Amino acid sequence: MKKEIHPNYGPSTIQCACGNIIETKSVLPRIQVDLCSSCHPFFTGKQKLMDTAGRIDRFKKKFDGKVAVNQKAHKVTAKAPVKLKFAEDTRREKLQALKEKVKAQGK
Repeated sequence: MKKEIHPNYGPSTIQCACGNIIETKSVLPRIQVDLCSSCHPFFTGKQKLMDTAGRIDRFKKKFDGKVAVNQKAHKVTAKAPVKLKFAEDTRREKLQALKEKVKAQGK
């Protein structure tokens, strides 16, 4: 490492707006933050969840009768299995067609 080009890495204090103080190391001697893990709603369990059911009810009320809903689209029906054509099957068919073409030219 080159000397005198790197900042000093030493003890630092992080102070939150709630009054919580965290001791750590940093290139800055003092850091101030607005939220920390002690006061953030996600970490304290005070976070409110959005009520999505209310959003759906408002949508239905607003567009009642204006939007056609296809009820059959929501039903799942079993269909006969579809046979997929793989590259190997296609190659076999092409080879068979080529053999027949060669036979036809030879006669």
